[in-house]
Amino acid sequence: MKSILNIDGFSIKKTLNIKGNLIDLSNPIIMGILNLTPDSFYDGDLFNDKKKALLKVEKMIDEGADIIDVGGCSTRPGAEIVSEEEEWNRINDIIQSIRKSFPDIIISIDTFRSTIAKKSFDIGADMINDVSGGSFDKKMFPVVGELGLPYILMHSRGNPKSMKNLTNYDNILENITLYFSEKIELLQLNGVKDIIIDPGFGFAKTFDQNLTILNNLNYFTILDLPILVGISRKSFVQKKFNVSIENSLNASVQLNKTALENHASILRVHDVKETKIMLEEFIINSKE
Repeated sequence: MKSILNIDGFSIKKTLNIKGNLIDLSNPIIMGILNLTPDSFYDGDLFNDKKKALLKVEKMIDEGADIIDVGGCSTRPGAEIVSEEEEWNRINDIIQSIRKSFPDIIISIDTFRSTIAKKSFDIGADMINDVSGGSFDKKMFPVVGELGLPYILMHSRGNPKSMKNLTNYDNILENITLYFSEKIELLQLNGVKDIIIDPGFGFAKTFDQNLTILNNLNYFTILDLPILVGISRKSFVQKKFNVSIENSLNASVQLNKTALENHASILRVHDVKETKIMLEEFIINSKE
């Protein structure tokens, strides 16, 4: 595959349609992470109590989160996939409580199951974040198209058990772009109009490959779609700065700044306050 990159005069889609409301992406926005899984790599088992979860959501909103991403099934490398029933039991009450308590916040659901996507929509979810890119559930694209929801299309290979062994690429930037192009065509054929791409840091990628993607994130602007970056406190960050997960906040913020410099539109993070401060400074400096 020859290089198709040409970012001269590039333009990235600047809005998302959330149930009829246009969300402006001319300035990057923040997605706060709410893990409701006991085995999450960073904050597992901290927020699976409804009261604690709502306090966390309130804190993230106060600190500047534009989207809350709710997940009930860990898909980190090596994770055990829980049943659909277990995933739904973890997120059902929380989604309803968030929608009731914070009616204006955008709720994203981190799931690869079309049934969970539909149930979540029915109780107030606004968008779907699918780490499998529709690979785990062939009904996902038709369901998202029918519901009219924005869809976060992530790049990955294999499953949580096998992805560490699937890191061979001819040219990682071109291979990911081809993956996105094929999936985007399928999504559009199924009526999905608002698509965000996520290169999938840490999913079927080595340290060096993650670094290559981050430093060349603007390569994907050829697709003319918003780019989401999720690197917060991941092992890639820890290795890059030789820090523990507990001490990886500043490193995460620094790498998220690199993502912004390379045209990220959405930052998916655990630490909203510190990311928001950096983001506001970035926006001010970029306009000077």
